[in-house]
Amino acid sequence: MPLRITLVTLLVLLVTVALGATGYVATSQLRDYLIGQQQGELQTQIQSLVTEPARTLQLCSTPYRFAGPTLIACADRTGGRVVQGGDEDPDSLPDVSAITPSTIDSYDDAPFTLGSADGKTSWLLVSEQLTDDTVVVAGIDLSGDQRALGRLILVQLIVGALVLVVLGVAGYLLVRNSLRPLVDVEHTAAAIAAGDLSRRVPAGDDRTEVGRLSQALNGMLTRIEGAFQAQSRSEEQARASETRMRRFVADASHELRTPLTSIRGFAELYRHGAAGGVGGDDPETARMMARIEAEATRMGMLVEDLLQLARLDQQRPVAALPVDLEEVAGDAVHDARAVQPDRTVELVLDDSLTDVPVVLGDEGRLRQVVGNLVTNALTHTPVDARVTVRLSEEPGDPDAVTVSVTDEGPGLSAADAERVFERFYRADASRTRAAGGTGLGLSIVSSLVAAHGGTVTLTTAPGQGATFAVRLPRTGPEGAV
Repeated sequence: MPLRITLVTLLVLLVTVALGATGYVATSQLRDYLIGQQQGELQTQIQSLVTEPARTLQLCSTPYRFAGPTLIACADRTGGRVVQGGDEDPDSLPDVSAITPSTIDSYDDAPFTLGSADGKTSWLLVSEQLTDDTVVVAGIDLSGDQRALGRLILVQLIVGALVLVVLGVAGYLLVRNSLRPLVDVEHTAAAIAAGDLSRRVPAGDDRTEVGRLSQALNGMLTRIEGAFQAQSRSEEQARASETRMRRFVADASHELRTPLTSIRGFAELYRHGAAGGVGGDDPETARMMARIEAEATRMGMLVEDLLQLARLDQQRPVAALPVDLEEVAGDAVHDARAVQPDRTVELVLDDSLTDVPVVLGDEGRLRQVVGNLVTNALTHTPVDARVTVRLSEEPGDPDAVTVSVTDEGPGLSAADAERVFERFYRADASRTRAAGGTGLGLSIVSSLVAAHGGTVTLTTAPGQGATFAVRLPRTGPEGAV
């Protein structure tokens, strides 16, 4: 519920309670006053009857009733009857037949009321002992007082309703105008959330709470806008720097390919004896040339990896041709066995596969994904560690194929697992360099899988091996050609 509606509702409820309490007290006081006046008159009349008992007894013995503004009744042991008062209609009189000297004692000389026979009015009665066997009762009709009280209540209800309506309308307008600065704050916050950081809250009177709030918010918004602008400039500078760095890496890699190819070519010529050197058949010279050839080969691999990452960073669409992952995984396992025949490398087709594991993608790049993962497992695990390539489907997900490479090696720590897909990151730098790695294999895997619309995850723990799981959609990536 809006705040203005809540405030006006509470205000109207409070005023309603106040008017109700005031009306109740006023009506009660007026009723008590009127009854007190009537009671005083009745006491005067009853005393005049008691002071003249002979005349009163004569009145009580009258067989008929005299009309009069007040009521006089006499009661003995047989009951009571009205001897004076009321109009011609006997139903407008109270039933005093049950009043006797014994029953009148229960009122303890206090005034009491009786309803008329027709139930339309009430009578206020007072009694006094006239003789041992006779009680005289005086009464007055309260219908006039009841009409006055009813009229008062009606006037209070009408006036109260008008007051509440006027108060509700005036309160709503007043609260709405008072809360208008908060509505401006709401609209400003919505505009800022939509991206317009230049919006400000209209300035208000600083002598009011809302005005001071507006000033504080404007100051905060100015600082926030400045912080966002500084962050935006920093991000733009970082993106520009990253773009320049990627361009430099791509350009440098292109420029390095030719001299590296030449170095490798000359080293191979020397190794095959096609070119004579100063060292001749000197073993030391041959060893140095072999080192030059090996390092040139490793640098060539690094350059090729950098070029591939640069092309992947451009997010060019990949081919979308049918690729049999069983064939790709089988070739990767066969190559691993050929490279390290003493290692246990196996291919497992999981029972969860509901169809042939064929996906749409670039076969050459998917072969590189599986090959890099298998090579990574062979490089970072002991020779007696088993390596398993598994093809499976996630339960309830037949639209994708999962290729996982699991090893029984030493595993990785949580810190290493978080950074394993970063470029040039090596959990064991010395071992990776000794094996000829560039530190880019898993980065290339991550980029190639993302280019195919898939995901790659790592599950590992120290001493529990590692599992790299690649999930590839069967339909291929969006925007593929």
